[in-house]
Amino acid sequence: MNLSFTVPGWIRRLLIGLAASALAGCALVPGNQSYSDRDESAVMLPVQQGDALAPANVKIKPITAQLIIDMFKTARPPIGDGTRTARAAGKDEPRAGAGEAGRVPEYRLGPGDIISVIVWDHPELTIPAGSFRTAEQAGTVIADDGTIYFPYAGVIKVQGKTTSQVRVILSEKLAKYIEKIQLDVRMVAFRSQQVYVVGEVAKPGIQQVTDIPMTVLEAVNRAGGFTPEADYSRVLLTRRGTTYLVDIQAMYDYGATAQNALLESGDIVNVADRSYNKLFVLGEVLRPGSYVMNKKRATLAEALSDAGYISQTTSDPRWIYVMRGDTETPELFHLDSRLPDAMLLADRFPLRPRDVIYVDAAAVVRWQRVIANILPTATMLNLTSQTQYPLFGGKQPPY
Repeated sequence: MNLSFTVPGWIRRLLIGLAASALAGCALVPGNQSYSDRDESAVMLPVQQGDALAPANVKIKPITAQLIIDMFKTARPPIGDGTRTARAAGKDEPRAGAGEAGRVPEYRLGPGDIISVIVWDHPELTIPAGSFRTAEQAGTVIADDGTIYFPYAGVIKVQGKTTSQVRVILSEKLAKYIEKIQLDVRMVAFRSQQVYVVGEVAKPGIQQVTDIPMTVLEAVNRAGGFTPEADYSRVLLTRRGTTYLVDIQAMYDYGATAQNALLESGDIVNVADRSYNKLFVLGEVLRPGSYVMNKKRATLAEALSDAGYISQTTSDPRWIYVMRGDTETPELFHLDSRLPDAMLLADRFPLRPRDVIYVDAAAVVRWQRVIANILPTATMLNLTSQTQYPLFGGKQPPY
């Protein structure tokens, strides 16, 4: 006899349990839990409380016109990337332009430099080898021990001295032999001091320090300028074991000229790439993924547009979130974009590197996804329950 076996009670209870769990919040399917109607973060985040980090829930701020107005009122010209990730010897990077990094260095002579000593009315001392030699050929090279030899003056220690100081020393020594001496000391070639420019510049390498003060921006320009992948806000200046963070972008945008620090011999200028300046657009958008910011300038509307905008068939435009966790105090923002006018707010909302933008799914879409995951299992169980077993008289075999 051809009889179909009825659905066992345990299978019926399993299906009912699955449906109830799905209705309770879709917790059985990862990524399908609703984020709507929240006043604070669902998980605890590391928040700076005093001198220590402590876990705490973060309030969600609605993106409104008043919030944007308040952000512009309290905004200061950004220095660096606003994070604490850059380190120098285990500590946060100090800012260039303050302290010793902001002092104006005066060029001092060193081994390898070539100077020219001119004694007026005494050409035999100025150009003893003939008048047809170049200034560099006729100049005086500072020896490795930092000294020079000059007739009647003998060996003089000039390392670490300026040309003005050398002129005073030579004048005093030659005054014994020349009455009313008129003497001048000029630089011919700068060869003792140099800085190193590396990273995202067109021509990385060594740049000679001259008597014209060289700034960070000047060193970058001498190296051919920034490459397209350079991060203008993350130029690292290393001096005597200490690393300073120089924000050239702030100088361009806000006139923060203090960022353009003067360089000294031995400085290392490293222009970082912009791979750190990423935004992450996730959820119900057409092209989710990471996007690199152009000179750290991007708004919420631009990020959504780059990601193909929110999906018209699966998203819930009421729940667009911006999650900012790479700071001392994480921040969460919420935009309700049911009306197209809300995109005007999104276009005025500035983003920062490492921001995460999440577009929630519509409730019916979450339900459909849960059903799509449950239905194959339910169908398999139903087919199994209706299977006939001829060898056992149409019944399930005993176990």
